[in-house]
Amino acid sequence: MAEPLILVTGSTDGIGRATAVGLAAGGAEVILHGRNEKKGKKVQRELAQTAGGGRPDLIIADYSRPDQIRRMATDLISRYSRLDVLINDAGTFQKNRHVTEDGIEMTFAVNYLGPFLLTHLLLPLLRKSSAARIVTVASSAHEDVDGIDWDNLPGEPAYDAWDAYSLSKFADVAFTYSLARNLVGTSVTANCLHPGVVDTKLSRSAAPGIATITPEEGAQTSIWLARSPDVAGISGRYFDNRRQIRSSDLSYDRGVQERLWKMAEALTGMGRNEL
Repeated sequence: MAEPLILVTGSTDGIGRATAVGLAAGGAEVILHGRNEKKGKKVQRELAQTAGGGRPDLIIADYSRPDQIRRMATDLISRYSRLDVLINDAGTFQKNRHVTEDGIEMTFAVNYLGPFLLTHLLLPLLRKSSAARIVTVASSAHEDVDGIDWDNLPGEPAYDAWDAYSLSKFADVAFTYSLARNLVGTSVTANCLHPGVVDTKLSRSAAPGIATITPEEGAQTSIWLARSPDVAGISGRYFDNRRQIRSSDLSYDRGVQERLWKMAEALTGMGRNEL
């Protein structure tokens, strides 16, 4: 894949930033995304210097705001004639329960509904690429979900931060499998990954003191899935350390996948007719 156009969400910090830097250093044209414009412009300047090319594009959107995600997609579609890779990296870990302006639990909204919505909105651009890839950063935390309390997804009355995070990452894995099936016969593939336990603000908040790897190390599987010819045409798989592995048994349950998909459709207003 020569000089692909790649959007990395959540690329102003942590794994996303390291992913964007690595991709730009490898010759890709990178589009940065963040919710803080000042921080985004700083990374934009740094990337222009380290990559040795032009200044990468930057787009600002708060992932807890569907209206901003929709505006982000509209802006990208107006600026570009294609998109070769979408890396869904933006994420959050909320120690205490917060809700979005729409009343949705924040972790579920940002980590699952945000990627679900943006992916659907950008599919017209992805389809214009000869071989587009969707790469979603999930987590081995999804393995901690051994059942879903469908009546208690907002985490009430007892909110547990790790349970909320694990569920959101489980939903990302399930979404990838459903999405890959829906994209069969198109030029677009969809895969997800565990980046490792990476030294980021998120991991320091979720599990302080745990052994970690660097953001640069954590970005390697995302970069590989975005660019390597070894995974060309492969879709609907889960990877760890650049190896395809099996995710949790529950994540393959099509009934669970379907229910999470329909929930996301209802909460985002997107449907399969958008695929």
